[in-house]
Amino acid sequence: MTTIGRTYHFESAHRLPRLPETHKCHHLHGHNYKIVVTVQSELDERGFVVDFQDLDEQVLPLVKMVDHKVLNDVEGLENPTAELIAQWFLDRLSIALSVRVYENDECYAEVFR
Repeated sequence: MTTIGRTYHFESAHRLPRLPETHKCHHLHGHNYKIVVTVQSELDERGFVVDFQDLDEQVLPLVKMVDHKVLNDVEGLENPTAELIAQWFLDRLSIALSVRVYENDECYAEVFR
């Protein structure tokens, strides 16, 4: 088995409505998100796990749905924690093994299939 990964970026605002009003993340704020999508399988006849172009065709439409948006307004992301954003991507990527979502350089959430 071989694993590949590709990194994507988007900028979005969100608020975490299930936190108390005294928590800073309860209020609208933004992040420069980075996501890493990994795919694992045996190599195909071309020597690929998957062609990165084919991966882009699945991931980039999702990135477009969240880039420069308020994530709370995106269906399925009404409570957009990093964990739930990662799960949202994974649920929509049939070939992904995992998705890691960074809110900043120090904090990330990762979900696996």
